[in-house]
Amino acid sequence: MPGRRRRASHAGSWYVNDPRQLGAELDQWLDAVGEPSLAAARAIIGPHAGYRYCGACAGYAYRQIDPRRVERVFILGPSHHIRLGGCAVSGCLKYETPFYDLAIDRAVNEELMKTGEFEVMTLETDEDEHSIEMHLPYVARVMEARGRENFTIVPILVGSLNPEKEAKYGRIFAKYLADPANLFVISSDFCHWGQRFRYTHYDEKCGEIHESIKALDFMGMNIIETLDHEAFSQYLRKYGNTICGRHPIGVFLGAVTAMRQHGNGFKMNLKFLNYDQSNQVKQMRDSSVSYAAASFVLG
Repeated sequence: MPGRRRRASHAGSWYVNDPRQLGAELDQWLDAVGEPSLAAARAIIGPHAGYRYCGACAGYAYRQIDPRRVERVFILGPSHHIRLGGCAVSGCLKYETPFYDLAIDRAVNEELMKTGEFEVMTLETDEDEHSIEMHLPYVARVMEARGRENFTIVPILVGSLNPEKEAKYGRIFAKYLADPANLFVISSDFCHWGQRFRYTHYDEKCGEIHESIKALDFMGMNIIETLDHEAFSQYLRKYGNTICGRHPIGVFLGAVTAMRQHGNGFKMNLKFLNYDQSNQVKQMRDSSVSYAAASFVLG
């Protein structure tokens, strides 16, 4: 499979395939955010649903990126379709987007493979997974200011990891997160609520169901803002919140923990900038998915 090109397999369904129309949509969402509210992001957390649901929310994260500083974009997405006990890199050379192809950083892939902790996705797995692809058009649009040939991407499929494995992969990624030439994109939606998701946690003290969902998500988001990996793991164990990117988030928090343990004196700040829900649930038969956007600054 090396040398293959991954198709934009969700274009035309999860987002529009026409580059002019897609570009206009992304630009509108980015412009609606206004000026960046923080220093240039070293990492962002953003959703991966269809753009009609979460495109505007994702714009809050992508607006925090300064493409002039970024040479390499790591994209960590959860596996929705295959059982994966670790992490996997792409075997492709390029990822297609409606705008232009994004080049995979083969040198970094080889470094990661040498750790013995990564496998290679099949092309079918690669193209079936939406958690990485849904970030590609935004990456392409924002990074175009740097020049299409002047940056690479490192897609990482993250499997179902326990906190110890998240910490292990975090230690591997710590040196890359510490490098100011790198940007990390952490792909995650938040609470998937409803009988079809087999999750109907409801705290009536919060008000209506959608208010309970929001309170539960904000509890998790507040913990993520503390950058405390163990506290986030405890929150997930206690409430079982169906945050589909919990393992990529866990790997990211593991990397932050590893950086702190090395005592490099970094100042770190993560802040959530936007939150939305696909539907305001008011009855038990309803369902919704939550979306959030965050930016991580490292100085």
